[in-house]
Amino acid sequence: MARKWGVILATVLAISCDTKTVYTEYRSLNNGVWSATDTLEFGLKALDSTLDYNVFLNVRNNNEFAFSNLLLITELEQPSGETVKDTLEYEMALPDGSWLGKGSGSIKESKLWFRENIVFPDSGVYHIRVIHAMRKNGQVEGIDALTGITDVGIQIEKTD
Repeated sequence: MARKWGVILATVLAISCDTKTVYTEYRSLNNGVWSATDTLEFGLKALDSTLDYNVFLNVRNNNEFAFSNLLLITELEQPSGETVKDTLEYEMALPDGSWLGKGSGSIKESKLWFRENIVFPDSGVYHIRVIHAMRKNGQVEGIDALTGITDVGIQIEKTD
């Protein structure tokens, strides 16, 4: 009987261990509201300069998020100060309104590609900054308080 439980425990541990993920960090947004002036910053250090990584933005939303897409402005700053800035758009819902993210209940989490096969060659701290760039159709001015995004995170995985 003890052997049976040992096999079950070993199987559960093997399935639950994610050896690819090397870094995960989240920033929670105050009451699910992301202000246009809130820059979410993540500091990355001690990454192996000989490996390639995939970097993801993990976004948790609830049913108060009123859009089918998400526009983000990102910056990746190297230890040297060189910065790459991008505007990214992600699909968050199907045309019928069903969320694309995973999860049960009212919170869904979307794992969104940020960088693929990236190398961090320099020692020091890399900074990733994220702000939202959401606006309503036909309007030039952005949304000051984006509701429905509860958390934003960074996840770094070793490539296969």
